[in-house]
Amino acid sequence: MKPESKLGTDIVEVSRIRQLSEEYGGRFYHHVYTKAEVKWCRERAVPEMHLAGRFAAKEAVKKALLASGEENIPLSGIEIIRQDNGPPEVFLLLDLKRFYHCQVSISH
Repeated sequence: MKPESKLGTDIVEVSRIRQLSEEYGGRFYHHVYTKAEVKWCRERAVPEMHLAGRFAAKEAVKKALLASGEENIPLSGIEIIRQDNGPPEVFLLLDLKRFYHCQVSISH
């Protein structure tokens, strides 16, 4: 049996992430990102750009999982990590109905 494929996509303005960050600060980060994601993004020259990319990637993964029948998926349960200069990797920190292999591409 061939595995089922689902696709999710999302685009977010960097200015929107900057606004949410300024307005809600730590509450926004805690609700959306893991500590590792925030740390990695803050080490970059333009953290908001990388936070926005991760936000869009998480939303895309969430949409694909919802299309697969999953429910109640918090963004903080989806972690997008990039090792050195490699591609971004998706880690699902959730109790899901089944196993998923997710790949993402981030543009900004």
